[in-house]
Amino acid sequence: MPCGATAVVASIRPDEEDHRVTTPESTRDPSALETERARIRAAHLTPADQRPASTARGLHHTALISSDVEATVRFYQDVLGFPLTELIENRDYPGSSHFFFDIGNGNLLAFFDFPGLDVGPYAEVLGGLHHVAISVDPDRWEKLVERLTEAGVEHVVHSGVSVYFRDPDGARIELIADPLGEMYGHHVL
Repeated sequence: MPCGATAVVASIRPDEEDHRVTTPESTRDPSALETERARIRAAHLTPADQRPASTARGLHHTALISSDVEATVRFYQDVLGFPLTELIENRDYPGSSHFFFDIGNGNLLAFFDFPGLDVGPYAEVLGGLHHVAISVDPDRWEKLVERLTEAGVEHVVHSGVSVYFRDPDGARIELIADPLGEMYGHHVL
């Protein structure tokens, strides 16, 4: 956390019932899981025509951790075609780099390296990153799948519009040919 930042921990208010499904049995019961999703949708999802505008204006950047700046640049710029836009020193950790790639639509994918720190291998943990999904034009998507193959990057195509793979440090990336705000034919925005 940057210097001077304050941590805020969310909690269940005393007057709220905790509806989280936490028992191991519930994770195996599709009916219970769908019932829980329906409850959450009913409690929190406002129809699009009644939904207030977001207080945000967009995702400025998502920052991942890189073990090797040049290998990361070669992968994201040379294989995926995301131009490197800046490489600066990390203001919070002297000697560390903070670098950015243009992923279109005014959005950036950023990285830090932390030389001298043993940050360990990539891991999917609660509260951590599962994957980053980046929308690409359908014609470019097919070419990018070919480039992944040519570069020897293991990948899995899902539903004919998504390709999943891992970057050099193990972060899971998805390239999706659906337009922004859509996923597999469903409007999600």
